[in-house]
Parts: sequence; C-alpha cells; structure tokens
Amino acid sequence: MRLLWLFGTLLLLGAAPEPESHRPVATVLDGRLAVATEAGQGELPLSVSADWMHALPEVTRAVVFVHGELRNADTMQRIAQSARYAAGEAESGTLLVVPQFLAEADLLAHRLPPDVLRWSVAGWMEGEDALAPAPISSFAVFDAVLQRLADAAIFPALRHVVVAGHSAGAQLVQRYAVVGSGDAALARRGIVVRYVVANSSSYLWFGADRPVAVNRDACRKVDRWKYGLAGAPAYVERTDDLEERYITRDVVYLLGEADTDPNQRFLDKSCAAEAQGPSRYARGMNYLFALELRHPNLVRHRILSVWGVGHDAASMFVSPCGVAALFDRPGCTAF
Repeated sequence: MRLLWLFGTLLLLGAAPEPESHRPVATVLDGRLAVATEAGQGELPLSVSADWMHALPEVTRAVVFVHGELRNADTMQRIAQSARYAAGEAESGTLLVVPQFLAEADLLAHRLPPDVLRWSVAGWMEGEDALAPAPISSFAVFDAVLQRLADAAIFPALRHVVVAGHSAGAQLVQRYAVVGSGDAALARRGIVVRYVVANSSSYLWFGADRPVAVNRDACRKVDRWKYGLAGAPAYVERTDDLEERYITRDVVYLLGEADTDPNQRFLDKSCAAEAQGPSRYARGMNYLFALELRHPNLVRHRILSVWGVGHDAASMFVSPCGVAALFDRPGCTAF
C-alpha cells in the first residue's frame, strides 16, 4: 500500500520522467573492437561496413560516425549508409565505421559480458574514463580506431579519414580534435584527417573571452572542462600547445541554419554553455569567429551551413553540405 501511495503521490506532484538518455538502448551493435591502454582493456561495440580484419585494397576513404546522446548507433549506421548513397560513393571504396558508447543500463538490459566498455550517460561525450572494465577514456576509442585505419597492410590505398559526430557525438569529436593524438600515424602515411562537428551543443573554448557576458563567480564551470581546459580528463597530458595545433587541423563545423531553438530538449542550458550563445547555430558561429579573432588568417577551419535544417542528424549528413564535408563533393559554399 505504501508503494502504491508513493507512486500516486509522485504522479500528482508531476514527478519528472526518467531522461531518455538513462534508458537502455534498443540495439547493441554486433561488432567488437578491442581497446587496450596502460590502464587496461575492454571491448567496444561498433559496426564496420567491411571486414577490416583482412586487407581492403579498394578502400580510399574511411568515415567514422558518432551517435548522439541516446547512444542509438543503429540509427547512425543507417544515416551513414544514406549519406554514402547521397554522395554517390562506391561501397568498396568507402569504409563506414560506427562506434557505440554504452552506459551501465545498456549492459544490464542486454546481458552483455563484463568486458564490454561502458561510461556514465554523459561521461563518454566528455572524454571521461569508462566506469568498467577499465578506466579507458572515450578519446582512447578514437585512438584505437585510427590506429587500425593506419595499418598499411589492411588499408594500402587509404587517403582520407573523416571523424564526424552529430549533437552529443559532435561534442566528443570537437574535443578530440583539440586533444587527440591518434591521427599521428595516419599523418605519417600522408593520409588527410578531417573532423566534422555537426550541431554541437557546446565547444571547448580557449582563453577567457565569451560572446555572452557571464558572472564567473556564479558560473564556475565556464572555464573548466568540458567548456575550458581546466580540469581536463587524465587522457589530456598537456595543454600548453593544444590551441596552436587545433587551428592547423582540418575541422568543418556543419551547422543546421534552423537549429536555433534555445529550448530544444537536448540543448545544453547550463550557464557555461549559454555563455557561448543562445542556440547551437549561434554557438558554432561564435566559436569559429572567436578563433579567427585570436589567430587572424591562421585557422584552417570552416563553417558549412545547412539551410532549413534544425537538429536532425539524417537531414544534416545527407544534405549537399553534409556530403561535401564527409566526401568532398561539390555543391556547398563555405563561410
């Protein structure tokens, strides 16, 4: 009786429903990638569009797609295939890789073995260490994927690698573009690496300036990770030269011109995020503008605006600007 009374009371009080991100995913991808670091090792679910355990001499481009907050990598897998089709890319020539960053609830719901990596529901998008089976940063997952792609015996003809994420996935990709080191082996082979940041809710900023005035006494996170470099996760060994390296990397901010709702359900509404602008579109525009003010004529980044599209990963990546960012197709003008 007491439980029934409590349940009824919560309904009457309008208790907040469980956030979508806390619910188990419907699908766990079948593939596995072994991720090993000095801290230990674990297995990461992923899908790869061809068997990369054997030589793939036809592959010239690899595109890594990162899912959003709901960890629905199966949806991102379909979007990746649609984007490749929209670009007119041959399946044999373009490899699609979709990692899946799981939470504890996913392992319990799907009865997965204990060696499968899982993070907190928000930690994976910030580069934090996994909760189990070893404290492995989600950034180290990118390192492992890029290391596999750098294997000349498997990918002798590879020339381009793109790491792309939408929404929460874009947050992870943008921060990895700042702090990650997994592209070094690819660079030694002359392979071009691009980072596509689509509709990110926030960015890792350099310096103290923000486009919106903020009271730092009241908003202490504005300069701390994941909004600033202070308090960066253990993966980040040094921060003194990250900005100079970041501006030389090939980064595309793919922004939905209609992603302007300041109350969109997955938008980061913290004071630290709102100091970057009122919406995702504004925050992306503000971020590149601030970088260019700090480094006139030195920033290699560019913005591609997808007109008429809001917070929709499928519409973003299959648009002319989406396929331009992912596959170097014509038909989109950069800012």
